[in-house]
Amino acid sequence: MGTARWLALGSVLALAALLEGRLVGEGEAGFGECDKFFYAGTPPAGLAADSHVKICQRSEGAERFATLYSTRDRIPVYSAFRAARPAPGAAEQRWLVEPQIDDPKSTLEEAANEAEAVTSVNSLGSKQALNTDYLDSDYQRGQLYPFPLGGDFQRATFALTNSAPMTQSFQERWYMNLNSLVDRALTPQCGHGEDLYIITGAVPSDHKVKDRVAIPELVWLAACCAVPGGGWAMGFVKHTRGSDIIEDVMVKDLEKLLPFNLQLFQNNCGETEQDTEKMKKILEMVNQVQDEERQVQSQERAIPLSSTRSKRSALLPPEPSEGSSSFLGNLLGFIATPFSKLFQLIYHLVVAILKYTVYFLWFVTKQVINGIESCLYRLGSATISYFMAIGEELVSIPWKVLKVIAKVIRAVLRILCCLLKAVCRILGIPVRVLVDVATFPVYTMSAVPIVCKDIAVGLGGTMSLLFDTVFGTMGGLFQVVFSICKRFGYKVTFDSSGEL
Repeated sequence: MGTARWLALGSVLALAALLEGRLVGEGEAGFGECDKFFYAGTPPAGLAADSHVKICQRSEGAERFATLYSTRDRIPVYSAFRAARPAPGAAEQRWLVEPQIDDPKSTLEEAANEAEAVTSVNSLGSKQALNTDYLDSDYQRGQLYPFPLGGDFQRATFALTNSAPMTQSFQERWYMNLNSLVDRALTPQCGHGEDLYIITGAVPSDHKVKDRVAIPELVWLAACCAVPGGGWAMGFVKHTRGSDIIEDVMVKDLEKLLPFNLQLFQNNCGETEQDTEKMKKILEMVNQVQDEERQVQSQERAIPLSSTRSKRSALLPPEPSEGSSSFLGNLLGFIATPFSKLFQLIYHLVVAILKYTVYFLWFVTKQVINGIESCLYRLGSATISYFMAIGEELVSIPWKVLKVIAKVIRAVLRILCCLLKAVCRILGIPVRVLVDVATFPVYTMSAVPIVCKDIAVGLGGTMSLLFDTVFGTMGGLFQVVFSICKRFGYKVTFDSSGEL
């Protein structure tokens, strides 16, 4: 009885922890109320490990996204969210920690500021990263679920359980990639993102920050659109080292690149019903995002050279000026400065106008080309559909003719069958009469012995009845005569000789 009470109490506490958005136990199949952030309510399979902790990230009393956190590497394995909608502006960076990772008995219901958690959480930082791990290092706290995609709950994304070490340049490019992909490629092809499920993750390397927090070898993104009859699935990979741009891959290929034998989406996000046309449009936008990233990288390579030159010029000593020409130089400088500024302004305006004119012409040309391609594609599709419909009708004509002929033959056979039945019934009447006539003598001859037998039995019975009647009558007369004689005194005796 006591064991049952403790089990019941444990179930109640576990349910309360789920309702409050705390950690989800390893023995449970999902993330509790945060299962809604996964396709078909099913988290990725094949990632079970003792060092992995399931977190239902909450903020302001509601579930925001789900995170699988590695307490060994102190970075998230992945963060899952859906219906991402970019929000304008920047959010206040108040980095949060998850109290229940280090102290399962903590009473804090949601992620809290590290300064607030220090006084109430035991062994804070023993299983998760802290802000001090990133101080005086070359790495930033890079969010797997970045705050620009957090909508109205950006504060929840500033969790250290949602962050991994990234360099500043890589972090900027990663955020740019995510914003561009979600806003321009993924969301428009999935009903404005209402049925879009996104998982972003990191693969740890052997290098660590301060020998505590693992530096990702690569980061990845997997998207699943669950629109009925028009869904799709795509994957993206970005390496943290080198100048690699974000790469597009199929989800199955992405699963092969990641550790563990995992499956990101149940049934591969409805693989048999995926819309290839939408995936082609997504890849077109991905190519544009990759081109933009190449431009950004080329600009980053050029910026350090100019900054180095400016630093070198700043370190050079100023040139001495003669006292007699100081006034004239100042006067000429005062007169020439407005003209030089005006010339610079005109130069920058011309350059900007030319630049944006080229961009505008390129955009218009691209839109025209896309429109022509779309019109040609639709025209070709309509033409093919028209000829296919005509072909199907032409092919079906012989089949329909054969069906009509088969029905006619069937009807003729039914008529013939009915005629044969009628003829058989008509011819069956005299046949029965002849059969009866032919069988009459047979029946008659077979009845003669039976009749003779009956006659003999009747005659024998009659003769027997006559004899019985005669003898019975004579016996009765004899008795009457004997009685009369006895009454009148005659005695009839018999001697020994038998004479009367």
